[in-house]
Amino acid sequence: MKPKVTTEFHHGQARIFKNPFLESLTKTNPIQNIIVYGITIIAMISFAYIKIGLSPIEIIGLFITGVFFWTFAEYMLHRFVFHWVTEAKWSQRFHFIMHGSHHHYPRDEERLLMPPVPGLLMASVLFLLFYCIFWILGISQLSFGFFPGFFSGYLMYSFVHRATHVMRPPKRFKSIWQHHSLHHYRYPDKAFGVSNTFWDKVFGTMPPSKAKGKKEELA
Repeated sequence: MKPKVTTEFHHGQARIFKNPFLESLTKTNPIQNIIVYGITIIAMISFAYIKIGLSPIEIIGLFITGVFFWTFAEYMLHRFVFHWVTEAKWSQRFHFIMHGSHHHYPRDEERLLMPPVPGLLMASVLFLLFYCIFWILGISQLSFGFFPGFFSGYLMYSFVHRATHVMRPPKRFKSIWQHHSLHHYRYPDKAFGVSNTFWDKVFGTMPPSKAKGKKEELA
């Protein structure tokens, strides 16, 4: 089904849950994310080295592989999960919670990063998934070196994403800013990569080249 994501946007902040406690769990800030996710990544790397017995070379190699694999996951999740929506009410609600609210309120700064509680819950599910896959392959111990890289890739992506919404683009990275801006305000069914454009080029979802010459602003 073709993604149905609005190109209309509003100023202010979305209201996702009526319950104040649940609503608070949908918000975060950069310092909170750096501390919580940073400690999680360091703990996993330490565990991989001290308890699992992976060598520094193995950890570095698996870490880099995990970061690269995240770029693929970033594209696939954005395109096929965050932009998945049907006529069903539950589907529309799921979409709004996961991504739709961001398209309606792209300057909602407290929701430009994944909050720690839902973030760690999803990370746990993903880790178990990767662990099972590695276990089937007979190399379950390598998941402890791979996942910190995958998680770090997500963390780097999330801060790039936040920067595209709250900062003026550095000259060297202007194309990344513009790429994400085009996704929000002109082509919601294209430009799914946020931290890079590699997979958009691979899968043919780059915006028309003529659009690059037109000024796009994050409002």
